Amino acid sequence: MNEVIGLIPAAGKAERIGPAPCSKEIYPIGLSSSSRKPQPQPMASCQYVLEAMRFAGIRKLCIVLRSGKWDIPSYLSALNPMMSISYLVMETSPGVPYTLDHAHPFIKDTPVAFGFPDLVFHGKDVFAKLLARQRRSRADLLLGLFAAERPDQLDMVRVNGAGAVKEIRIKPKKTRLRYTWGVALWTPVFTEFLHSHLAIVSKRSAQTGEISVGHIFQAAIRHKLRIEAIPVSEASYIDIGTPGGLRKALRQFAAS
Repeated sequence: MNEVIGLIPAAGKAERIGPAPCSKEIYPIGLSSSSRKPQPQPMASCQYVLEAMRFAGIRKLCIVLRSGKWDIPSYLSALNPMMSISYLVMETSPGVPYTLDHAHPFIKDTPVAFGFPDLVFHGKDVFAKLLARQRRSRADLLLGLFAAERPDQLDMVRVNGAGAVKEIRIKPKKTRLRYTWGVALWTPVFTEFLHSHLAIVSKRSAQTGEISVGHIFQAAIRHKLRIEAIPVSEASYIDIGTPGGLRKALRQFAAS
């Protein structure tokens, strides 16, 4: 596989979380114990996915920002995460898939590791596990699965015995499925599918509601892309984009 680029969307308005002193992507959640520093340092929400990417050997990162969120590059510049970071700016975005597609000219020929900057989780090896699987797989898209704590609020994933994804169920009221996806790795095949699918969807005047990444995955399944998934954590991640999730993350990760 060619060199992987990390892709992180940060163009949202964080309307669910309410007023905050900074962009939610750099909200201080826990402490990072670095061997180069004698005292634990504050760890922002985005550092969990950045650390996992860096642990997997990913050294190039593309962050798609909404105009005005300049505290993110300022914070990461001071942090010096030992990654080469490029920023793309949008005035506004109708949803995460459009934010990701904004990077299309820069990522269309390159494998992509995708993660949300407002999901916090234990374990740095989630992308390393995906990359190890990709070396043996010809999948267009690999999903990293986490144990689901609230299936009715998540994209639940059904896989067969070989790890092929057969279905994505978005916020099901009832399900026996155990896993949701939280990170992903994909090839240029999926990047082009995302780009072309959004171009079609955007022309449909009857299309209503926000399109999520889960909807794109559903469409990719219907179009017979090769999609696989593997568990990368038996623990749940926490979405700090909601007041309840933020409180939970502050309690759990500050104590860990």
